[in-house]
Amino acid sequence: MNNSQQRGSTLRSQTRRAELIAIGRRLFADTSYDALSMDDIAKQAGVAKGLIYYYFTSKRGYYLAIVEDSVAELVARAGGDADLPGAERVRRTIEGYLTYAEHHQAAYRTIVTGGVGSDAEVLAIRDAVREELVAAIAEGAYGRREIPPIARLALVGWLAAVEGTTLEWIAAPADGAAGRPDRDRLGALLVRQLRATLTVIGEFVPECPPPPLPEGPFGQADDLAPVTGRA
Repeated sequence: MNNSQQRGSTLRSQTRRAELIAIGRRLFADTSYDALSMDDIAKQAGVAKGLIYYYFTSKRGYYLAIVEDSVAELVARAGGDADLPGAERVRRTIEGYLTYAEHHQAAYRTIVTGGVGSDAEVLAIRDAVREELVAAIAEGAYGRREIPPIARLALVGWLAAVEGTTLEWIAAPADGAAGRPDRDRLGALLVRQLRATLTVIGEFVPECPPPPLPEGPFGQADDLAPVTGRA
């Protein structure tokens, strides 16, 4: 097999693997991990069971690959553009995070809650994405990913609140009696809470003064107030 044939074979293999992961994301979105056997997965995917074993070794390996793929997409959406000013990167990070959660609800729940029970590997993946998101916020706010421990803890606390708020948000019916806040409205709220967190960090860590956060739909004061005035 020449180099061109090898590259073609590798590309086909990568494409097939990506297709299986996409199928798995849809399957596990509707059915719990324990409720799906490898026979069920192969049947619903329309492939031989051996093909899934070939690419992923086991059902667990397949599931972990699906979680890792979901995490990679969330990080990519929330990572922002390195060429943007820091404040705009913060806004883009929150916007990308909420967009992902809204359109990939099952995957988001898996990432945030740690997947199957207390699976150590899935929890490690979840912790890694949290670290990446905290670092992305720190870089947007302070221009660096490494910050003092107390500043990092404050951002971790803010992110934990974001996770809980987002889980509640995607669980609420969009057409309920009270209605669900739209994504821009929730984003504005989270930016306001982040601004307060950064102010407190500046009080405890003078070398991390609160930076200006973006104006516009996610940051403008008169777009946020009064928060209780509209859904």
